[in-house]
Formats: sequence, C-alpha cells, structure tokens
Amino acid sequence: MAILMFVVVCIILMAGFPVAFTLAGTALIFALLGSWMDAFDLLAFKSAFLNATSSRVFGIMKNGSLIAVPLFVFMGLVLERSKVAEKLLDTMAALFGPLRGGLGFSVIIVGTLMAASTGIVGATVVTMGLLSLPTMLRRGYDPALATGTICASGTLGQIIPPSIVLILLGDVLTNAANKAGATQTSVGELFAGALIPGIGLVCLYLLYLGFVAITQPDKMPAIPYQERQERSRLQLFKQVLVALLPPLLLIISVLGSIIGGLAAPTEAAAVGALGAILLAGLQKQMNMDVLRYAMRRTVAITSMVFMILIGATIFSLVFRGYGGEELVTNLLHDLPGSQFTALFLVMLLMFVLGFVLDFIEITFVVVPIVAPILMMMGVHPTWLGVMIAINLQTSFLTPPFGFSLFYLRGVAPKEVRTEQMYKGVIPFIGIQIFAMLMLAVWPELATWLPTQIFQGPSG
Repeated sequence: MAILMFVVVCIILMAGFPVAFTLAGTALIFALLGSWMDAFDLLAFKSAFLNATSSRVFGIMKNGSLIAVPLFVFMGLVLERSKVAEKLLDTMAALFGPLRGGLGFSVIIVGTLMAASTGIVGATVVTMGLLSLPTMLRRGYDPALATGTICASGTLGQIIPPSIVLILLGDVLTNAANKAGATQTSVGELFAGALIPGIGLVCLYLLYLGFVAITQPDKMPAIPYQERQERSRLQLFKQVLVALLPPLLLIISVLGSIIGGLAAPTEAAAVGALGAILLAGLQKQMNMDVLRYAMRRTVAITSMVFMILIGATIFSLVFRGYGGEELVTNLLHDLPGSQFTALFLVMLLMFVLGFVLDFIEITFVVVPIVAPILMMMGVHPTWLGVMIAINLQTSFLTPPFGFSLFYLRGVAPKEVRTEQMYKGVIPFIGIQIFAMLMLAVWPELATWLPTQIFQGPSG
C-alpha cells in the first residue's frame, strides 16, 4: 500500500493538481481506505497526526533557516524587475564582442551572476531568452547552440548559492541527519559545498563554448568590427563598472557574509532583500508597482512552500504507518553493491521524476524517505545535497520534459524549432553528467570548503 500510495501521488501530481492538497488528500484517503481494509491503524494515526502536524507547523514557524525563503524570493523578484540582467548582458556583449563566441560567453557569465543574485531558475531562463536569443540569432549564431547555452545558464540558479533549492534541501537534510544520527549539515554548509561544483560547472560550460568557437567558428561569429567601434575604451570601462559593480557587491554581501561566517543565511537574505531594493532604486526601477508585484508574488510562493511542508508531513505519517520506510530501507540495504547501487538508483529515480515534478515536490516527497537511509549507509549529507541539486538541474535540461526547455519555448521566436532546442542542450547535459561523476569520484569537491569554514582545518 505504501508503494501504491507513492505511485498514486506521483500520477496525480503529473496531472497538474496542487502539490500540498495532493499530498495531504491522497494520504488521508489511503488512511481511511486502509482502516476500512484493516490494513492501517487509524486511531494510532489520528493521535500521531494531531501531535505531529501541530508540532510540525509550530516547528516550521520557529525554524529560522526557512525565513530565508521569502527573503531570497523577494530579492529575486525585485532584481527581475530592475533590468539588472539587461544592462549586464549589454555590457558583457560589448566586452567579449571581439571574440568569436563572445555573446555565448556573455550569456553564461550573466546567467551565473543572475543565479548568484536571484536563485530563481524560471525567471532567469525567460529573462535571458527574451534579452539574448533574438540578438544571438541576428548575429548568425547556430539556433541549437544559442538555445542550449541559454537553457544551461538559466538552470545555474539550482546549484549556485543563494539557491532556493539548497535552502529547502538544507532543512530536509538536517531533519534526515537527526533521524539517521548522521553528521549534521545546514543551509550555510550546503551553500559552501555547492560553491566549488557550481563554479566548476560554469568553467566547463565556458570551455565547451571556447572549443566550439575554435573548431566551428561559423556557429559563433564575433560582433562586426564596425559595431565595436561605437564605444571608446573609456566608455566601455565605465559601462562595465556601472553594470557589474552593484550586482557583484550584492553577491559578495550575501554569499561573503555566509561563507565568511559573519551572518547566518537568514541574516544574509535580509541584507540581500534590502540590497535588491537599493539596487532597483539606483537603476530608477523601484516604484510602488514593482514593490506590490514583488510582495504579492513572495507571499504566494512562500505560502505554497509552507503548505507543501504541511502536506508532506501528513504524507510521511501515513507512509510510515504503512511500513513504507522499513520497506524502502530493506530494499536499498538488500541491493548488491549496497551504498553505490542504492545511491545510483535514488539518483536515477530523482532524475526521472525531475522530468515531470518540480524540485519542491521532489525535495518534500522523495528526499525525506531516502535521505535518512543513505546517511545510515555513510553518505555525507552535504555531498548528498549538492549531488541532488546538480541531478535536478540536469533533469531540468533533459528533453523532452525539461522545465528549462518549456520556459524557453514560451519566449523563443517561432523560427526556432523545438528539435533544435533539444539538440542544443545535449552537450550541456553531458557536461552535467561529467560534473556529477567528478563529484562522485572526489566528494571533497563538495565537503572540503564547508569543513574549512564551519569546522576549521582540523575538523
């Protein structure tokens, strides 16, 4: 019944029903059905449900780490409306214009800066698609390469801090580590752990684009010489300073304060939210309409996240009541190859579910079930969190159901065919898988920096 309940939840979610009510509603229906069939102790569940739900809701209200969610969401929404990306893209294109592939490099760099500023995937893909795709196509870029570059740069918000994915994963993995009696982790440690793999991924993207620019220059032509002469070097320097300095200061103030141990993620998020308002004000884009939009969207997104948390609590109680946790534990422990096989199957499951479910659904439905078991097998929670984030990022890119492709398809010109977009993302999917293999071979890529910062060199 536990497995059937999990399958039914996935099917209903794929049909597009609201996540929170799907989780809670399906769990309650299965609890009543099980009681009718004498397969479920409804009285024990009723007592556990009343106790656990009330304590969980109160725990959510008291959880300081989760306050970072609305603050980072607000920061991202304000920056989305402040035209920071537009100015950055124009500046980077002018800076890298003399190079073949300069526009491609610009898209990756701006995507990285936007990911480090906002942490919201959909907004970055749509923004980059609207701003850069028409320009790239007009300059003679290969449509497949242009769309692949935009999709890949947009999904960096999954892995580069301050990622909403990492904040929610941090909370779930902390609870899982407590349950498993494993090494503790936190949102700050996940941020630090994701930094080296995230920067490494950006470097691999740039290396690939550089390789294509050298071997197939017709796919990534440079900006014509006449257009490059429109700005003097002094004008270009001033433009770089004006466009780059504000978002860089914001990123340093947010990430630097967390990684430097000066502030908790929640405090840094508050600094980021205030910084986003100031930045929008400097760009003369801050007004009551922008503020009203950002506040309403923040309330809507945050309410959705916390309702899903409550729905996931009810689901996990019923799942546990049916003996689902013991079933999954025995299944993973009995696999040949134990830890490696269990990890591989869990990552494969998340990758496939990532085609049809959002990261929030996977974080609250799948991770609480499998993470404690994997930690009992000796998997480091910070490393596991970074691997899950990169894995979900890869599934967001993968045809035919990758969310990133849907976002871009919605704003791409009609002359760009969907199969061209599919073809364009394949090399970046290969890079993602290579990055995951490197992380699997060298877990220190994700665990070394958090150890140095939070535990000291001898920790």
